[in-house]
Amino acid sequence: MQSGLYVALSSQIALERRLTTIADNLANMNTVGFRATQLKFDDVMTRAEGTRVDYVSEGEEYISTQNGGLIQTKNPLDFATKGDTWFSIETPSGSAITKDGRFSMLESGALVTLEGYPVLDAGGGQITLNPQAGPPDLSSDGTLYQNGLPVAALGLLEANIGPNFTRAGNSAIIPSEQPQAVVDRADAGVVQGYLEQANINPIQQMTQMITVSRAFENVTQLMRDSETSLSDAIKTLGGAR
Repeated sequence: MQSGLYVALSSQIALERRLTTIADNLANMNTVGFRATQLKFDDVMTRAEGTRVDYVSEGEEYISTQNGGLIQTKNPLDFATKGDTWFSIETPSGSAITKDGRFSMLESGALVTLEGYPVLDAGGGQITLNPQAGPPDLSSDGTLYQNGLPVAALGLLEANIGPNFTRAGNSAIIPSEQPQAVVDRADAGVVQGYLEQANINPIQQMTQMITVSRAFENVTQLMRDSETSLSDAIKTLGGAR
């Protein structure tokens, strides 16, 4: 009977963590380039006195690879990647990848994110444009042109984000493995004058939140019933002596 309480408790921990990720996803449904966080759960099996008991793991976070929709802004310094590719930026926490292409050019010519972080090329160098030449033109492979001449190239990366990632800023991510430059991929590229929206379906997330909340309540009631049964059993056995 005690095993039942422990199983229910492990389920509550997992459900609470899932609620946290859903709430975070909903809070960022209007964040440009935000990729939703999902959780993968596994059974944790133990054997007690020859009896198999399955617990629920706390869950392993991963990033949804589904692309968000594109919205046209016609701003020459707004960019969106195509396919499962990312921009490269430098944050206070180190190099990161992002789908948020809201860039701007400083008086020095440095290309930076909305938060002021430097935008990097594929080699990890900071991109600097000619501030006197106006906004750049962009080719589909990420090359930036000013006055018809190539001056820099956006770093387009592909990454195996893995479970041990960290978030940095609005939608930036520091993956567990080093990202690699995109090479010879027909589905990869970048478009100018567009932004990628968050890949979050708010109706689906709200439905999941209701489902998880009800499951949490059911587990809580199950724990109460189990505790009551245990208490009644102790009283019955104690009175039989």
